[in-house]
Amino acid sequence: MWRRVASVSHLTFAHNSTVNKNACTFKCWEAFTTEIPRKEKTTYQTAKTPFITFVLGGPGSGKGTQCMKIVENFGFTHLSAGDLLRREIASNSADGIMILNTIKEGKIVPSELTIKLIQKEMESSDNYKFLIDGFPRSEDNRKAFEQIFGAEPDNVLFFDCPEDEMVKRVLNRNQGRVDDNIDTIKKRLKVFTALNLPVVNYYLEKGKLYKINGVGTVDEIYKQVHPVFSTFNFEVFGF
Repeated sequence: MWRRVASVSHLTFAHNSTVNKNACTFKCWEAFTTEIPRKEKTTYQTAKTPFITFVLGGPGSGKGTQCMKIVENFGFTHLSAGDLLRREIASNSADGIMILNTIKEGKIVPSELTIKLIQKEMESSDNYKFLIDGFPRSEDNRKAFEQIFGAEPDNVLFFDCPEDEMVKRVLNRNQGRVDDNIDTIKKRLKVFTALNLPVVNYYLEKGKLYKINGVGTVDEIYKQVHPVFSTFNFEVFGF
C-alpha cells in the first residue's frame, strides 16, 4: 500500500528520478500555450512511487468536472482540497471552526492543516495516482508541500478561465456551500489572483505546467486535458 511508501523520510517521484532516459524530455514551451507537445510513451521503474498531479484554477474554472473525467479514463484518485476542508467544517471540530471562519474571510487555510488532510487521504488509499485539486493555492502552500513530502508534483494542470465566467458558474452551482455567495466569490478571486498565479508561474518555469482553456463545453475542454495523461504508460508497472 502507499502508506508504507509514505513512511520513508523522503518520497521520490517517478517523473523526477525514474523516467526512461531514452524517452523525450518535457519541453518548456511558450508561456501558457494550450498546445500539448508530442512526447514518447513514458514508463516508470516501480508501481510503489506515487504519481501526483496538481490541478489549479480559480473557483468555477471547471477543475472538478475535468477531474471526474480524468478519474474515469485514467484511474486516478481525486482529492479535492476544498471538499476535504468542507468535510472538516461539517465535523464541527476545532479545526473545522477555524477553517469556516478563514473561508468566510476569503483567506487561505494554513498550509499544514490542508496538507495534513490531503496526506491522510493519500495514506489510506491503495492507489498511486492522485489528482490534488485546488492545491497549492499559494507559494506558502507549495513550499510546505515540498518540505513535508520531499518532492514536487509530476505535472500541473492550470484551468485558465475569465473572472466573469467563473462568477457565473459558481452562482449557478446552487450547492448550498458557505463560500458560494457573491461577496465571498469576489474575495476568493482576489486571493487567487494575488497568491495562486505565482505558483502557476513557478511550475511554468519548471516545465511542468499545462495551461487549459477553461471556456467551452466539458468535452471541448477535455480534448485539451486527455493528451496530458495519454502520453504516460501507467499500465506497464501496475499504475
